[in-house]
Amino acid sequence: MPVFGKRSEAHLATLDPDLALVLRDAIEIYDFSVICGHRGEKAQNEAFATGASQKQYPESIHNESPSKAVDVAPYPIDWSDNLAFARLFGIIEACAHKRGMRLRWGGDWDGDGESNDQSFMDIGHLQKAN
Repeated sequence: MPVFGKRSEAHLATLDPDLALVLRDAIEIYDFSVICGHRGEKAQNEAFATGASQKQYPESIHNESPSKAVDVAPYPIDWSDNLAFARLFGIIEACAHKRGMRLRWGGDWDGDGESNDQSFMDIGHLQKAN
């Protein structure tokens, strides 16, 4: 069974506890890494400057403490493998559903099941919707 590494555990510690529990459920099913949880001012503004985020500090949900947003990636990480990211989100979404939580995914912001209508693709991003 996959387990989180030290970096992923450090990021998990910055998350909303319920969101962290959902990710702990999902790691029992599918191997992935937690790339980012909470972002401070410097990290958020850097993400904005590089185009990784559309929001500056303190406007991102990543800036809340604890964070209600997280960036994850299936392992091994291949940022061009959209299918692996979609599969991972489906697993995480099912785990969230079992805990009564709804999520938003950066590959389908409006939740309509279509990824080709997104103006900003962030396939590694998910956040609590409730």
